Amino acid sequence: MGRNNAKNIKAHNDKLHKAQDKEKSKKAVREEKLKAIAKKFNKKKPGE
Repeated sequence: MGRNNAKNIKAHNDKLHKAQDKEKSKKAVREEKLKAIAKKFNKKKPGE
């Protein structure tokens, strides 16, 4: 039985891509939060 059969390769790639997608979504969420914070601080306060 070979270690590099199609089933094992597919399972590995699926696991890898799932992890990469998770990281990518974390990064996107963080970016959105930072944008919201920056927007909040860039607003002028009434009376200034």
